[in-house]
Amino acid sequence: MRNETSTAFGTSAVGHALEAELDRARARGRSEPLVVDVGGGSGVWAVPFALQGCMITVVEPNPNAIATLQRRAEEVGVRDRITVVANDSDALAEEVPPGSADLVLAHGLLEVVDDPAATLAAVAATVSVEGAVSVLVANKYAAILHRALAGKFGEARELQASATGVLADDGDTVQRRFDVDGLRELHRSAGLDIVLLQGEAVVSDSAHDSADVELAEFERAAAASPPLRDIASRLHVVARRAAGSRGE
Repeated sequence: MRNETSTAFGTSAVGHALEAELDRARARGRSEPLVVDVGGGSGVWAVPFALQGCMITVVEPNPNAIATLQRRAEEVGVRDRITVVANDSDALAEEVPPGSADLVLAHGLLEVVDDPAATLAAVAATVSVEGAVSVLVANKYAAILHRALAGKFGEARELQASATGVLADDGDTVQRRFDVDGLRELHRSAGLDIVLLQGEAVVSDSAHDSADVELAEFERAAAASPPLRDIASRLHVVARRAAGSRGE
């Protein structure tokens, strides 16, 4: 989270998109929107949502992350708004009623699960007909560009040729990175229509002052511009259930 926030979720384009989804939920009469954060970790997103009056279910298997989440929630007085499910994303259908959530977050999740298609399909089944899914993933082309700019041209070529967008030394937790076309196909297969596809951190991950107001304004403008979006550190999608999956 950035320091000088203009929304509850920071100044980033992702934050503004999430704020807009809360506005949509409240406009249809959901005074306490239900948010499900799958792989929610230590509560980076869950706690701000709780502070905004949402009811949160966090699905997270890591006990250390859960402990940090609960401590953060206690410190700001929102512990009663957050339900923790100590399990992984495979248990989502068992733990959260289908079609119940106003917003489902899958941030930093699809890079690490064994089957991203199955995970996203489970996420799609959890969201309500009028709700939304928010997906945030690591961008393959950003990783290629960063290595090339560092003079690691061999690694950059290997990444470009890699179907998964990872190298052996990227760490055991990252199983894949995504590009725009791959994200579109993944959402289509899960029965989701993308309503927003943008970048996050076109340059801010490398900037000296990530809280700079002018930088934040640039990032929000760049997020929606395809040439810049496509090299951002992360790609962000907001999607809704496709008409065929709504029973329409």
